[in-house]
Amino acid sequence: VQLQASGGGLVQAGGSLRLSCAASGRTGTSYVMGWFRQAPGKEREFVAAIRWRGADTFYADSVKGRFTISRDNAKNTVFLQMNSLKPEDTAVYYCAHNPDGMSIIQSRFIYWGQGTQVTVSS
Repeated sequence: VQLQASGGGLVQAGGSLRLSCAASGRTGTSYVMGWFRQAPGKEREFVAAIRWRGADTFYADSVKGRFTISRDNAKNTVFLQMNSLKPEDTAVYYCAHNPDGMSIIQSRFIYWGQGTQVTVSS
């Protein structure tokens, strides 16, 4: 599975960005796609995830109500719409693929994209 993330950039606080992650290869039909982020000097953390079968979504408390994860089945693409961005959202954002179809635990995500930088200025 190959993952190609895009959409990062520089935005002012309160602004919006939309990240995309296109999956290719043997993705399977039941998997979980997730977004994680890593800020300088911090551990990588969970942001949001969506189960491809059933479309259940999950969010970290820090982004709930501001971020929305969605998918385009036909294009094997997952999106992360980020609104009301804050400086503390600044990080490298990674998309990831978990083939087990259920878990959102970071260690269960096997395939990772290259990361896209999101910078929110105050």
